[in-house]
Amino acid sequence: MTNQEDAGAEGSLLLDDQLCFALYAAQRAVTAAYRPLLEDLGLTYPQYLVLLVLWERGEITIKELAGALRLDYGTVSPLLKRLESAGLVRRERAVSDERSVLVACTGRGEALKERAGRVPGALLTATELDGAEAARLREELWRLADRAEAAAERGR
Repeated sequence: MTNQEDAGAEGSLLLDDQLCFALYAAQRAVTAAYRPLLEDLGLTYPQYLVLLVLWERGEITIKELAGALRLDYGTVSPLLKRLESAGLVRRERAVSDERSVLVACTGRGEALKERAGRVPGALLTATELDGAEAARLREELWRLADRAEAAAERGR
């Protein structure tokens, strides 16, 4: 069997045939494309994602934030510390439930939203994707994420 025939086989062990590797390579490349756009805002990619959630939802618990980002508390907490040190978010205990910590943008964090509004379009330009291509790709990736999460749940 040739390498080309192997590539079409379901059980191929060629690196470039692995869905996980294609996703990994794409994720790294997209994150790298975001880097110069976010440097202008003084943000890392994970910090940008946190702010996107807060701009969309307003004040929420850290648990809700972690759920929205599909991250665990231990990953979100250091991100929030850095954003808080930069004066972009604030954290405080919920009055109604002392166990919950609320997080929200500060005025400075909200002011950054306008400048950040240029990032999605700049990324499309940088990657030469049009809006329809990006929408189709996003839809397929969400479908894959849902299926993979369901498979992981079945495997537990």
